[in-house]
Amino acid sequence: MGVIVGICQKITVLTPGQIQILDNAASVLGLAADLAHAQVTLYAPGHSENFLAIVAQAKPSTSYIDFKTNILGSTVQAGEEPLVWRTLVSGANIAGQREWALGMDALEMQVYPIRDFDGGLIAAASFETNAQEAGADGHSMLVETAYMLLTMAAIGGPLDRRLYRPLSTRDGIVVIDERGCITFANSAADAIYKVLGINRIIGRRVSDRQVNMKLVQQALATGQPLEKETEAGHMILVQRAIPIFVGGQVVRTVFIIADVTDIRKKEKELLVKSAVIQEIHHRVKNNLQTIASLLRLQARRTKTPEVKAALRESVNRILSISVVHEFLSQQDREYIDVAEVTKNILDLVIQNMLEPNFNIETVLNGQTVILPSEQASSLALVINELIQNSIEHGFVGRKEGLIGVDITTTPESYQIDIYDDGIGLPKDFTLQNTNSLGLQIVRTLIENDLGGKFRLFSRAGTHAFITIPRLMEGVKEAKEE
Repeated sequence: MGVIVGICQKITVLTPGQIQILDNAASVLGLAADLAHAQVTLYAPGHSENFLAIVAQAKPSTSYIDFKTNILGSTVQAGEEPLVWRTLVSGANIAGQREWALGMDALEMQVYPIRDFDGGLIAAASFETNAQEAGADGHSMLVETAYMLLTMAAIGGPLDRRLYRPLSTRDGIVVIDERGCITFANSAADAIYKVLGINRIIGRRVSDRQVNMKLVQQALATGQPLEKETEAGHMILVQRAIPIFVGGQVVRTVFIIADVTDIRKKEKELLVKSAVIQEIHHRVKNNLQTIASLLRLQARRTKTPEVKAALRESVNRILSISVVHEFLSQQDREYIDVAEVTKNILDLVIQNMLEPNFNIETVLNGQTVILPSEQASSLALVINELIQNSIEHGFVGRKEGLIGVDITTTPESYQIDIYDDGIGLPKDFTLQNTNSLGLQIVRTLIENDLGGKFRLFSRAGTHAFITIPRLMEGVKEAKEE
């Protein structure tokens, strides 16, 4: 159930069929407000006698209107809205002025009736705008066109919201009458056509070869709104043609044209940049794997067990970073799913460090945690070190074991628990006094790079518990916006 339907059911006397008509009209309310450069409000008779219910409202994005907020779903006495009440009683179009507050500049107000299929009055549409907009050339025509659009939507049923979406300040607006003659063009439309070599388009017909409004002709021929992106000269234009029907006849056509040349250019540049970045990540991954292969060759040549172990640890550290770059090379975002990276690191470490006769079971329970690539690389190194520690020290004297990773989120932090069911920590172990290079790397990365906290404790094995504040999520959301 839509918002308008719910409001109407609670505070109006309208029937379900009449409510649906208003819901249909509301689907184009934003576009109507932008066309009219006016705030549009729908009023319906309230449950109480001589009361009006405010059931829908839209503020224009093409003009500034100082208006009273938080009134949707409320009721007002008929005496407070005399123009609206007179329209609901008489069915006439009424113009006048109103003030939202004492001392505030008066708004120009035009009110039109909304009727059901039988011609009964069910609501009134109020268009309110400032005096400057109201005095502009063609404003009354724009308001009439917006009202016709509302009427068509109300009686005609739900419309494609994508094609009837609201406007932006850069959109050119052209209004065409039933004879195919251009009767209005705003400054944005004039500017675009001047670049195309036409100084004035008002008075021309859409069939004029210079005007080149083939999309309008197609929309009129099919009776459907159309949208198309075209190239004209050195410009890329997005065009929308919206025919407006009343009584089965086209009475107006709204033609919307926008120059998106700069936008498309930037989009293309971003695509190229994204492809270059992905290629860089791919090459970094390959280079890291080449370095790891060279270290493996060196490990095979040495006969010292300590050197072999150190080289093997270095190989795993390098490969854990390469996992992050591999993900980044396969997508166009600079963000990484920690659970996916963890799974790949688990596979890599087990493949490179386990003895052939050792049986390991792995468990990964991960909620979705998305981090920027820089933090994901640090976390990948941390996870690699801790899993390596489990394999090296957790299962001494055993032929099987379990390693698990749990990833959870709270409102304040991400929590990662890396655990095993091994022999646990030595009784005299303290994290502050350990000489382990791996654990020193872990502490440094967690505390300095990730701004988090790290605990290591024994409980049916060993648990490495990492807490990372969710400050980085705010960075992600800001970039996405």
